Order: sequence, then structure tokens, then C-alpha cells
Amino acid sequence: MIVRIMGEGQIEIAEGDLDVLNALDGELEAAIAAGDEDSFRSRLHDLLDKVRHVGKALPDDSLEPSELILPPADASMDEVREMLGNEGLIPG
Repeated sequence: MIVRIMGEGQIEIAEGDLDVLNALDGELEAAIAAGDEDSFRSRLHDLLDKVRHVGKALPDDSLEPSELILPPADASMDEVREMLGNEGLIPG
């Protein structure tokens, strides 16, 4: 699966890593639902850090279609809320 972190580039994620990413996505959604800015910021950074850790960065000149688009680390809660679909940022 190819993921794009806005402002950073594309990262290839193995299907086996989606469960842990979905769990972090769920925590991020819960923080947004609670309106908890501190928890939101922490959960967003946790999710993006995990994507970077488990994924393999693609070259900047790669033109692979991104299956998921994730917000940048400095995104606001409202911006991320707008990006959430019925299944969160990372569909299960």
C-alpha cells in the first residue's frame, strides 16, 4: 500500500502493518471526538511516526498512485477532521 504524508512524500507500507496503524488511527479519532487537542497532537505524531518507521520511503521522483493520504504533522484538528472518512484516515 502506498501512503502519502502531505508535505513529505510517499511511503510503501506492508499490509501486515495496517492493524497497528488502524489502532493508532482509532486513538486519533477518539481524541478528535473528545476535542482533546493535546491528545490529538500526540496521537497524530504517533501515527505518522509509526508510518515512517514501518514503511519504506519511495524516491522523490516516484509516480506511484497513493492509496492513502495522511495529514502533515502540523495539521489542525479541524483539518484532520475534514480528512476523516467513515473508516478514519486508514480504512480497516
